[in-house]
Amino acid sequence: MTFHLEEELKKLPDQPGVYIMRDEKDAIIYIGKAVSLTKRVHQYFQASHNEGIKKAQMVRQIARFEYIVTDSEMEALVLECNLIKEHRPKYNTMLRDDKTYPYIKVTLGEDFPRVLFARQMKKDKSRYFGPYTSAGAVKDTIDLLNKLYGLRTCRRILPRDIGKERPCLNYHIKQCEAPCQAYISKEEYALHITQAIRFLNGEYQPIMQELKEKMMAASADMEFEKAAEYRDLLNSVKQVAQKQKITDANDEDRDVIGLAKEKEDAVVQVFFIRGGKLIGREHFYMKIAAEDEAEQILTAFIKQYYAGTPFIPKRIMLPAAIDEIEIIEEWLSKRRGQKTYIHIPRKGMKEKLVELASKNAGLILTQDKERIKREEGRTIGAVKEIAGLLELQGIVRIEAYDISNTSGFQSVGSMVVYEKGKPCRSDYRKFRLKTVSGPDDYASMHEVLTRRFEHGKLEREELKEKGLENDFGSFTKFPDLIMMDGGRGQVNIALQVLEELHLNIPVCGMVKDDNHRTRGLYYNNVEIPIDKSSEGFQLITRIQDEAHRFAIEYHRSLRSKGQVRSVLDEIPGIGPSRRKALMMRFPSLDAIRNADIEELADTPTMNHKSAKAVYQYFH
Repeated sequence: MTFHLEEELKKLPDQPGVYIMRDEKDAIIYIGKAVSLTKRVHQYFQASHNEGIKKAQMVRQIARFEYIVTDSEMEALVLECNLIKEHRPKYNTMLRDDKTYPYIKVTLGEDFPRVLFARQMKKDKSRYFGPYTSAGAVKDTIDLLNKLYGLRTCRRILPRDIGKERPCLNYHIKQCEAPCQAYISKEEYALHITQAIRFLNGEYQPIMQELKEKMMAASADMEFEKAAEYRDLLNSVKQVAQKQKITDANDEDRDVIGLAKEKEDAVVQVFFIRGGKLIGREHFYMKIAAEDEAEQILTAFIKQYYAGTPFIPKRIMLPAAIDEIEIIEEWLSKRRGQKTYIHIPRKGMKEKLVELASKNAGLILTQDKERIKREEGRTIGAVKEIAGLLELQGIVRIEAYDISNTSGFQSVGSMVVYEKGKPCRSDYRKFRLKTVSGPDDYASMHEVLTRRFEHGKLEREELKEKGLENDFGSFTKFPDLIMMDGGRGQVNIALQVLEELHLNIPVCGMVKDDNHRTRGLYYNNVEIPIDKSSEGFQLITRIQDEAHRFAIEYHRSLRSKGQVRSVLDEIPGIGPSRRKALMMRFPSLDAIRNADIEELADTPTMNHKSAKAVYQYFH
């Protein structure tokens, strides 16, 4: 699909996300993140914007771009890092490492777990949350959790060290329940840890409400320092609440599938999570029935997609249940060689990740509808506009013709076909002129049109005799409108041919001005002007250019093959010696054309068979 830069820039959403720049070979050359995709990507193509020579070189190589929408800038930042490490684009030089992003670690392997700050995820018994982009916010959140739930921060090994030392200062300021002194049981402490994990899982609304109430109460009591402390903690919680969905501590391979559908169109978006990190995505268009439900669409997609892909992940996450889930799981597990699970998350961050995939699918579907709408305006809408100008109805198939030659040498004709405003290239046809010598475009066009419609009528009769009159080939299908490259002269030639063959097809000419640019249509002896900004005018120009291009390319291909400058070479059985003998015997090509078989056979090197071949070629 052709990428129209200006149109795609208009469709960029004002949302956070990651943008991916590709060159003409579709290689990724740059990956970046943005708080607002529309503002950031637009900047690259503004003349006044300057980010240095390297970025300017990159912009010149951009052939197209794509993007992934996220729910927050934090998600965009970590997704950017993951994609850069995966694809290593040419113009991304500041590759960031995972240690830049902190995690919150809950040491569930201990009898009395702690909540700690960590720079790396390790495969241990601990549970990790994150990564996050603000180390300060993470530390504030850990302090908050320790204060709210009385969690220990010491490095004592419990229960081995219970009672060996006095409780620390945190116990005396009522910020720790002192499990080091057995002042709290293992079971009761575990409840505190469970509450902290719920907060980290996203159940932070109760805590935020409590902090807000404490802040307002402190302010009402004119304890402004304490109120400011609660305010800062509340802001830290809000920042951490935008927890990263893009990277997961589970460290497993997953495909996250989202779906968007409308009427008879659907888009399925697949996020590829490898090693716990989102490293890429792909979308797929599906043609569906209007009544198809999500379950049916997803079932069909999974069967078709995973039958062809070589990699099966451990887990597939879907927005809705599918039919025959047990059988499909068994089939996928057999293909993978290990157990594969199909999961429909109902809450938490996994559900939000599926929602994010569906959100991106919806954006693609909306853009595709807009593209189709624009395309219909350029095609079907343009045909309707032309039909309105000519006061015709039911125009579907348009044929256009052109002639190309070099001073009359090797004249060729082209026939291009447009159906519903789109080129139907399988029906294009080329003609080598047989009966015309010299640069006579009118005679050449008469021959091309005669051969085209005589051939079509003959094919129709043959099909009718076989009872196949409803079968149509490229010649048996007649156009609803013929468009000639020229004005009155070319139109009259076409009308003459149609009259000779007893056909009734509308013919109009595509008239050009003195600068060889299209200016209007010639129809029924009247030149009809056209608005040059209209889609109809643009379609006429495309048809005219296509007919001309097709004829020129055919003519050029013949010249490049080093063809001898004579139509006699196209006649079976006529080689260089016989061609030379004919040209010496007859004064011109017209004389050869008008000669009878006996005269041709009387030429040196010729016999009756070759003379008959020459005569039949011209007649």
